[in-house]
Amino acid sequence: MKKFLMSIMAVLFAANSFAQSTSGGFSLSESSVYYGARIGLNLSTLTGDVADGLGMKAGLNVGPVIGLRLSDATPVFLESGLFFTMHGAKDGDNSVALNYLKLPVLIKYGIQVSDQVAVLPFLGPTIGIGLGGQTKVAGVGSWDSFKSDRYSRPDVGIRFGCGAEWNHLYLEVGYEFGITNIADWKKNPTDYASVHNGALAINFGVNF
Repeated sequence: MKKFLMSIMAVLFAANSFAQSTSGGFSLSESSVYYGARIGLNLSTLTGDVADGLGMKAGLNVGPVIGLRLSDATPVFLESGLFFTMHGAKDGDNSVALNYLKLPVLIKYGIQVSDQVAVLPFLGPTIGIGLGGQTKVAGVGSWDSFKSDRYSRPDVGIRFGCGAEWNHLYLEVGYEFGITNIADWKKNPTDYASVHNGALAINFGVNF
């Protein structure tokens, strides 16, 4: 957690330095393409057969983004990126960690609040592939969450939320609910029949 907080502080310091070096106010029509970076907290849960006794698990969410304005007439944007995202659930010494590489495809609508501030509600799918993670059970042991054949690697979800930008600095809060049943029931039909990811994400970053 200490390293996580230090990473957030480093990104915010760099973003603030960048914002101070820019000139002019914020404008939704300034450019048709923008780039950015995000780092934040992923508060994840698992729903379904594995959820009994397991609560929320805090993890990292970090990655670059690129956005494209889709229309000259309206401030509608298509934003994507590549994120390392930590999912799972935890209760005391029992935990499930599922780490993913995720590709979001979000539609954002920009609402100009002032010369330097805009809010951007968003909605869209996410496509993920499991990279690794450990399942730990007190008194039993630990094992690789994906290689144990308990969970399948592909994951598709829907993300929605709202972001706000001020002088290139960006903050967003969003929720993602998993559509894919990540329980590998074909290999373990007597174990978990249905498991889905879910997460509340709070991300900080910069757009340029």
